[in-house]
Amino acid sequence: MSHEKGRVWSPVITPFAADLTPDTGRFVAHCRWLLDKGVGLAVFGTNSEANSLAVQEKQQLLDALIEAGVPAARLMPGTGSSALPDTVAQTRHAVAKGVQGVLMLPPFYYKGVSDEGLFRYFSEVIERVGDDRLRIYLYHIPPVSQVPLSLGLIERLLKAYPKQVVGLKDSSGDWSNTQAVIEHFGQDGFEVYAGSEAFLLQTLRAGGAGCISATANVNPGPIAQLARNWQAGDADEQQAALVRTRKIFERFPVIAALKAATARCSDEEHWARLRPPLVELDEQQRAELFALLDDAHFDMPGLKHS
Repeated sequence: MSHEKGRVWSPVITPFAADLTPDTGRFVAHCRWLLDKGVGLAVFGTNSEANSLAVQEKQQLLDALIEAGVPAARLMPGTGSSALPDTVAQTRHAVAKGVQGVLMLPPFYYKGVSDEGLFRYFSEVIERVGDDRLRIYLYHIPPVSQVPLSLGLIERLLKAYPKQVVGLKDSSGDWSNTQAVIEHFGQDGFEVYAGSEAFLLQTLRAGGAGCISATANVNPGPIAQLARNWQAGDADEQQAALVRTRKIFERFPVIAALKAATARCSDEEHWARLRPPLVELDEQQRAELFALLDDAHFDMPGLKHS
């Protein structure tokens, strides 16, 4: 497993056909385009609408990527679910495919659960998967899950499973938390990823690994460039440019905005479709998004031909 710094992963958006089934061909093509731009594939993340997908659908999409020749080492599929057996099934399947690691949400339906309960959950998954190749990246996203992963819980998991628990994605949006995780655990090779490229430069300078970011779906090249060249003289200017682009997407429901931009830049309107309960941008939102992107000279180069 690699511990090099400056890595970017995209929680890949999932295209849907008219009947709302995943569009495998379009999915594989988008993943190839992302790889060409230098980012890894954190498929089945929040922005993938992963929790609107069935276990079997995610397994079939992962199989399709492997069969299409996507390198397993560039894959970090999300496998966390509220139901323990679902998490085990998805994790076991992903590990058998040889993926770099899995990104694991805590069980997120019940709120106010104890660290003891969360420890038992992750412990059960690790024991039941029972595979030495398993590498888990914990997924801390309290604004959505409402189930935070405390420093104490991370420490306990690392003591019990030092080979299996190898990193964390921090989507708290709270830099002080990211910094604390890096300071407590980063020096031992534990990989800490910011959940947004807005924190990419800070994360790398503090000793973190990189970012796993929604907007890496649409702006992968510049984000990967900063990750590679974060010690360059113009790194702060690069960071500021990334933040400007991200802020455009954050003015809208992000997943719908990512899909609208992808539909426009690929000339494939199917990309705009979301699976309920999420809905597409309305016409006014689309017009506003596209005007802002045009003002920023935004593009997704090579997407039409991927």
